[in-house]
Amino acid sequence: HSHGRNKKASNNIMTSNDTTKSAAIVNRPTISSRPTAKSASSRLTLPTGASDSRNAGAYSSSHGTHNSSSQFLTALQTYLTRMLDFQQMDIQSALDQMKTLITTSPQLVYKTSYYRKQTKNHWARDDPAFCVLQILFLSVASVAYCIAFRTESLLTSVVSFMFKSIVVNWLGSGIVMASVLRMISIQYLTVHQVKHVTQRVEWLYAWDIHCNAFFPLFLMLYVCHFFILPIVLGKSFLSLFISNTLFAAAFSYYFFITHLGYRSLPFLSNTEFFLFPIAVVLVVYALNLVGYPFGLGWNASRIVA
Repeated sequence: HSHGRNKKASNNIMTSNDTTKSAAIVNRPTISSRPTAKSASSRLTLPTGASDSRNAGAYSSSHGTHNSSSQFLTALQTYLTRMLDFQQMDIQSALDQMKTLITTSPQLVYKTSYYRKQTKNHWARDDPAFCVLQILFLSVASVAYCIAFRTESLLTSVVSFMFKSIVVNWLGSGIVMASVLRMISIQYLTVHQVKHVTQRVEWLYAWDIHCNAFFPLFLMLYVCHFFILPIVLGKSFLSLFISNTLFAAAFSYYFFITHLGYRSLPFLSNTEFFLFPIAVVLVVYALNLVGYPFGLGWNASRIVA
């Protein structure tokens, strides 16, 4: 009798469970196999703040460029202002650097740039004494050449020669060389490192490189050239040989010093590129020597005189 009651209770429990399962199946929400319009649109919507991040990045880039331009203009203004204050110039240091450029180790002049970067966080000179001395030397050379050529109007000739020497040969060519070589360095020679801030060649440092390279050229083509004018202005092959050799050596050394200046920057690679113009100079020099017997040789001194 007890066994019969247990069996009946068990049947009642099973019936109750089946009823509960059926109710759960009936009440379960239906999941559509097709995405709703809301879910589709949510997949195409940008994450919150993504647009703001892009706008912030663009603003940061333009803001950084603006700051760089402002810093350059401020540094240039300070540099030009100091040119009028001789008391702030270190003339002896500039003369020492000029002496270094005509030794067997001209690369040592760029060590001061490295120390300047470590102490003042910029590569370029902040002392315009080097430029002021070059202007002074070119002015004296202009007067000397005008006296040597015995021009009729000395004052007019001096002004004209100074304009050509200082404004065209030194300043004009320097601005072009500094701007073009700096652009090449930034576009093609800069090494970009992921974990380090990308550095850029300062324009004033590129200008310093031109001034450094111009000084040996000045000594060869203005000073040495002055004392051998009677020889190099002749029409013989010897005159052509000496004149063109002097010009080839001057321009080759100019590009060599330029190469040393860019090579001293640790964030540039393949700076041997700046030595390629030397090959062009040597080819032109050789063609002049070979072409002289055929009437194709040009005396550089007679051309620029």
